Amino acid sequence: MGLRDGAAGSAGSDPVTGRFIVVEGAEGVGKSTQIARLQAFLGEAGVSVVAGREPGQTSIGEGIRELLLHGSRSPLPPRAELHLILAARAAYVTEVVRPALDSGRWVVSDRFDLSTFAYQGYGRGLDRERIAEMNHDVTSGLAPDLYLVLDLGVEEGMARRARAGRSNDRIESAGPDFLNRVREGYVELVKSRTNAVLIPADGTPEQVEGRIRREIMRRFPEVGDLP
Repeated sequence: MGLRDGAAGSAGSDPVTGRFIVVEGAEGVGKSTQIARLQAFLGEAGVSVVAGREPGQTSIGEGIRELLLHGSRSPLPPRAELHLILAARAAYVTEVVRPALDSGRWVVSDRFDLSTFAYQGYGRGLDRERIAEMNHDVTSGLAPDLYLVLDLGVEEGMARRARAGRSNDRIESAGPDFLNRVREGYVELVKSRTNAVLIPADGTPEQVEGRIRREIMRRFPEVGDLP
């Protein structure tokens, strides 16, 4: 199942064991597209996949998601933002991730704790050691087997969103300086984690998908052995 304290999954592990894969990245990198493609790829390989997202997926999480992205009419203090996200994560781990992993299924999640370090730590400037302590408490030390961090320049990411006709939510409206700090944070975070890899998100969706597939097969060779 998902590993603890940031350890990476070992090659050749029992294919019945659940895996926890998280797709991360700043705005406009194409997470939704690549998550759908990854889920389809794993399904074709015979993997039972549970789709997840943060914040959300539970009744508590969806309410918090709406508040964080759209519902606050007044400025939301960074510490309040952090506590809301962690509350949603506690429910997500308890209600979605742990049960799926314990039953041998794989979880492919749209964001997890790396987002908190990138957005609230690097982006908002909150103490990252304190974030780590609080996050460990709400997750009981659960860490993904693999973070796939999609990386793209902020200007290109926002241009993609504009071409798709998508309006900005509260986080996306924080401005390019904030989003650049988030992107830089992701790059630094990947350097310090053996269970994280930076995936260039430029090029066509097919090209990005190929990069992700190669990383999945490298990290989890058992996928190729499944019926």
